[in-house]
Order: sequence, then structure tokens, then C-alpha cells
Amino acid sequence: MERETRQGESRWNPCSCAIYTRGLLLLNPQEAAKVTKACSLGRRASRGQAAAAAYSSGVKLLFLPAAILAAVVTIFAVTRAPAQNAGNIHKIRHIVIIMQENRSFDSYFGTYPGADGIPAGVCIPNPAVGCSKPYHDTNDRDQGGPHGHNNAIGDIDGGKMDGFARQARRGRRACAGTDDPRCGGGDVMGYHDRTQLANYWRYASDFVLQDRMFEPNASWSLPQHLFMVSEWSARCSQLGDPMSCVNEVQNPDLPPDFGRNPGARAPGRPDYPWTDLTYLLHKNHVTWAYYVMTGTEPDCADDGANCQPRRQNVHTPGIWNPLPSFDTVKQDGELANVQDLRKFYTAAKNGTLANVVWLCPAGKYSEHPPGLVSAGQAYVTGVINAIMQGPDWDSTAIFLTWDDWGGFYDHVAPPVVDNDGYGLRVPGLVISPYARRGFIDHQTLSHDAYVKFIEDDFLSGARIDPKTDGRPDTRPFVRERYPQLGDLRRDFDFTQAPRRPEVLPGGIVWNGN
Repeated sequence: MERETRQGESRWNPCSCAIYTRGLLLLNPQEAAKVTKACSLGRRASRGQAAAAAYSSGVKLLFLPAAILAAVVTIFAVTRAPAQNAGNIHKIRHIVIIMQENRSFDSYFGTYPGADGIPAGVCIPNPAVGCSKPYHDTNDRDQGGPHGHNNAIGDIDGGKMDGFARQARRGRRACAGTDDPRCGGGDVMGYHDRTQLANYWRYASDFVLQDRMFEPNASWSLPQHLFMVSEWSARCSQLGDPMSCVNEVQNPDLPPDFGRNPGARAPGRPDYPWTDLTYLLHKNHVTWAYYVMTGTEPDCADDGANCQPRRQNVHTPGIWNPLPSFDTVKQDGELANVQDLRKFYTAAKNGTLANVVWLCPAGKYSEHPPGLVSAGQAYVTGVINAIMQGPDWDSTAIFLTWDDWGGFYDHVAPPVVDNDGYGLRVPGLVISPYARRGFIDHQTLSHDAYVKFIEDDFLSGARIDPKTDGRPDTRPFVRERYPQLGDLRRDFDFTQAPRRPEVLPGGIVWNGN
């Protein structure tokens, strides 16, 4: 129910509502009437009312028979508008995904001009003080809130988006350390602005800001990183058998040093035998690299009540470094593609960036509480500066985002696309010599859009689909084909001459410390 705009333009598009209602009317006239009401509310009432009504209708869609859901998908697919300038996507020869940690859209861009930001006068229930309002947080170190699957459900609260303070209070009682994903502090209603986020806001004003980017799954870091590289989070009963896998949005197979009983895990675990994106990249001779920063992983797993931060490096399978545990990576002989992050700077300088690049920070530079906001921004700025100063800049697209909401407040109810998500809204930025200038993208997106863009650019649109990719598994969906998912090509103008780099101050080059 949105359309793409530049800053200051209206975002309401009644045509989207008409399309959605038309599909639902064929299936359930009563629900269609409710969605029509939600569309009307979007024009004349509060965002919260419209979001709650639409979210409620979306939840009920989950329980429709599969054949009916497929009919809705078909209607959506037929009525989607084509992406602008789509035919020139192949000017992009390098796609760099910078995945930071644990920030909601409103916590970073809730006051950004023209974006769908914090509603005026909002005050959510808080048992301690009656209600809590968003406030400007000037601290560099935050606490955040609990951010597991159950916490996402509690925060969303049926589309009312008012459970953040309650979840944070429960998180403080339920844990013994700030590294537990169930933990939280009293700052979940805090937001930062240009004064703390000067470079991030500069990228937004000069390139593209996405204000409807959602985490693909309503859960924490490990499931999200599995989605990032494979479009699924699962648990498999048999080692090496992709047909033994079942959907698991909260507790997929955990790294060996995680959980309540470290060291008690079976040999060969974790094992991710389902198909990931690198399988298709390897099959089509597309190069990739996954750069890992030595340091710590701040999240505990399996809802553990207490744990110390875990060490990570290029050789450590972990929640932010899942690819070494994928069978396809081992079978294709590509474990060496998982590299120390210092090698990224060399590749950027020499013009030898792979076609697809992921960057994985360590806790200190991740912005995951208690990591400093300033440290993460300095690291990200350094990464982008390195690309801009290298010979590959003219053919690169940088996608900067955050893996989950970290318990921080956001007012937009996520669309319900399946049993796993979407999760809550996170910031998204597109930085490229072909990116549109000062553009705010209001189309509905998730991190699935990155995989879709890679597939469209390098794989002729082939998807991670067990029916077509030559490697069957039991995944229940093909996320890149969801009609709700927008097209990142709309964020580019491939007819323009490549834009000059904008090297910003304050960036650092990580040297191992």
C-alpha cells in the first residue's frame, strides 16, 4: 500500500489497496471488507489503526488453504508494476552486502525527513510508568531489548506495535547478562538522529534510503544470517540429508560452543545440508567472498540465561559466519572463500572484489548492544570509502542494512508472508554510482531482495528453488518469488553516468584490533 517517492512526496497509493482487496474478495468477502477499511484508514486515520487492521487480515491469510494462497500470489504477481531501468542491471558487477546488527528503522531514521518515521504523539504501554514515548537518545552505548521469536511476536502485538516496553521489562528479569538475546534495558524507545549518525544520514540524503525494509524472519541473528545466504532457516535430523530438514525460525542447528550445554553437541554439527546461494553461484562460475572480522559474537543462543561472548574468526562456524557449515560450500571446495576481513581492503584497493561479497563484523564494530554506535559507523564508513577509492566503484552496488531490530521500537507492522516472517523493520541503504540521488524507497522489501537482485544480475533470474535448481530440499517456500517483495532495481538509474565517489570523514580501516 505504498509507492516509491522522493523526499516529501505522498506515499499513499489506493491502487495497491484495490489490487490486494480484489484478490482477497475472490477468497473471503468479509476479510476483503476489513482490508478496504484498512485502506481507507490509511488515508484519513492514524498509521497505527491502519497497520493493525491490515496486519490482522494478513495473519488470517496464513490459515487459508495452500491453493487459495497460491491464487492470491498469482493475482499479486500479475498486477505488480515492472521495475524501472531493469534492463541495465548488468552494469553492476560487484554486489557488497554490509550486515550490521540490531537496530530498528525508527531507532536510526525515525526522524529522517520524508521517511515513514515515528508518529507524532505515540506513547506505548509501560507497566512501570503508564506509557512510554520515543525520545532522543544521545548515548553512544545502548542496551536494546530482547529479540527472539517470541519477543518479536510480543513487540508486534497483533499489529499494534506496542509491546516493546513490556518485552524489555521481562527481558531484564529473565537474564543474567547483556549478551543474552532475551536481555534488554530501558532504552528501547530511544532513537538517534543526524547528530549521532552523520555519515549514515549523509548516505541516505545522497543515495537511497529504504523505509520498508524488513528482516526476513521474525527472530534473532542466526536464523537471519541463514536466510541471508540460503533463504531458509531449518533444523535437519540427518547429517548431509536436505530432505530431513524442517522449518525452524528460532533454534536452527547451533554452533558447537552455543547453547546450554556446550560440548554436548553431536559430531558433525552444525550441519546445514539444504541449498544455499553459493551453490548456484559456483554452478554458474560467479565469484563470491564472505569476509569475517576476528573478535566476538555477542548473542547467546537457544534462549540461554547467561553466557560470555563467543570468539569468532574466519575458521569459526558461528551465528554470523554460517557458510562453513553448509554442505555445498564444503563439497564445492570453497571454504577458502570465507576470508579474514583484512583481505577485503586489499581486494577493494586492487580491483579484485568478487562478484558477491558479504561482510561480517565482530561485536565491537557491529552496533549490537553494547557495541558503540560510533564504532560501527566508523567501520562501515571505512568499508564504503575503500570501495569508492578502488577501481571497482563504477560497477558496484553496496547494500547496507542491519540484521534484526534488536528490541528497539518501530511503529510499522511487518507484512505476514508466511510462518517465519517478515520480521520487524530495519534500516536499509543503497550506495552505488548508479543509485538514485536523495531517493526514499517505500516499496515493501526484505533481505530476500538482496538474493533476488544477485540472482537477477548473475544467474538470469534462477532462484533457490528445489524444483528447478537441481538440488532438492524440503523448504516450504521460494522467498524470492513472493509477490509482496519489491524490486531493488527501482533504486537505480542505469541511464545516468556513474556518479563520483563521496569519501566521508571518520572512517577506519580495521587492522585486526
